[in-house]
Amino acid sequence: MSLLGLDIGTTGCKAIVFNEEGKELSRAYREYPLSHPRPGWVEISPHLIWGKVREVLKEVNSDVRKDPVQSLSISCQGEAVLPISKAGKELYNFIITFDSRTQPQYKWWQEKLDAKKLFSITGMPLHPMYSINKIMWLKENKSKIFQKTWKFLCVEDYIIYRLSGEAATDYSLAARTMAFDVIRRDWSDKILKHAGISRHLLPTVYPSGTGVGRVSKKVAKETGFINKVLVATGGHDQPCGALGAGIVREGMAMNATGTSDVICPALRKPVLSDAMLKSNYCCYPHTYENYYCSIGFNLTGGLLLRWYRDALCYEEMEKAKRKGHDTYGIILSEMSEEPQDIFILPHFVGAGTPYLDPDSRGAILGLTLETKKPHLARAVIDSINYEMKVNIDRMEESGIEIKELRAIGGGAKSEKWLQMKADVFGKPVVSLKISEAASLGTAILAGKALGIFKSTKEAVKNLVKIKKVYEPNIKQHKRYQEKYKKYLRIYNVLKEFNKELGNN
Repeated sequence: MSLLGLDIGTTGCKAIVFNEEGKELSRAYREYPLSHPRPGWVEISPHLIWGKVREVLKEVNSDVRKDPVQSLSISCQGEAVLPISKAGKELYNFIITFDSRTQPQYKWWQEKLDAKKLFSITGMPLHPMYSINKIMWLKENKSKIFQKTWKFLCVEDYIIYRLSGEAATDYSLAARTMAFDVIRRDWSDKILKHAGISRHLLPTVYPSGTGVGRVSKKVAKETGFINKVLVATGGHDQPCGALGAGIVREGMAMNATGTSDVICPALRKPVLSDAMLKSNYCCYPHTYENYYCSIGFNLTGGLLLRWYRDALCYEEMEKAKRKGHDTYGIILSEMSEEPQDIFILPHFVGAGTPYLDPDSRGAILGLTLETKKPHLARAVIDSINYEMKVNIDRMEESGIEIKELRAIGGGAKSEKWLQMKADVFGKPVVSLKISEAASLGTAILAGKALGIFKSTKEAVKNLVKIKKVYEPNIKQHKRYQEKYKKYLRIYNVLKEFNKELGNN
């Protein structure tokens, strides 16, 4: 029986079909561009997203006609939102996460509601990125569009609507709006009243893995679905990835190294402490029933390695072309074997958690005339790992236990990098047989909705398989601890200077 996981990111969408044993049957991927109508504004056309989603669905369906898809679920980027009319017409583009137009709404919340109270309700540290700010911006600046709006939909909600005609979302994605009560697991009347937004303008909220409708005949014909395919709620991409990595008990955390570097631990109960708020850690429903999760992130994880490749590794790229190898693989294989006294502050697009400092900048420290590219390559990887250790330490200080990390994303393909993570973190790092964790997580939710798994726990046990465990080298970890102490000083030493640079 085939299950489809649809993963919709900021710049592309991916569909992967699995059977109920977790074997991949087909996959397809399409990219779409962002638009920048004004400086600092970042949008995506919903027509582009829906067009590319139809393409990937049609491609994978053509591959699995002998075992057609029975159910599907969706993981997606958070915070992006758009308005649609009662007739289903898109009234504006998606305003995506890092669009900067909502600073006035952010400042308004600072004045109107205590940050601690806001956090205790929504589980979200106050920030301009959340969907409620984007909705408020549309109300204040696009009043005619606001008046025509029937529903404000995030990406998952929009695709569910296009597939089935139902306006539905799940707990985890609803929480990313900063309008959701994470304890009551419903839209927050208090937050919506402050914002001047009716709950009727928002979709109905369900637990992840709930069947909400069937793919319409029209869409089925366009995309090649054969059966009356069940459409199930999925979730925000990080908890979907955590589910697909088997993060279903306390003490476990997902580490996804892609463009960004993200840690997502599982929480048995919500943690809404002052320490969490101070470190800018959110707390919201997991896609695994009755659990919660949090997120720590460095905005430049793999992005920093890509910058290093493009800026300094012409020779390695040419070598990769000649030999048919991956440039990143060559960089990692040729880097120094030992940690260096060279440190890189990886805040090339500002700082993620725990600082959430948009004024912070990247820096390279400790260069000498003896510094060579292998030394810099080692510093790049080590510094990415140091930044994640900052988050692990802060999370543990906030009351979140992390005993084991499971690696997914591009960074999980390198055994060398995974061992370095274990050595820096001082904790086991696990690689998985199926690295497409977000797609697998949504396929599990699709199967849950269909009833082919007795429980999500059983599905995770059967489908998520460990490939290898990387235990920390105690001697190397002690060496890293000394260097990590130096790394911890860098942000505070440069903070005021970087703020001056950002204001020029």
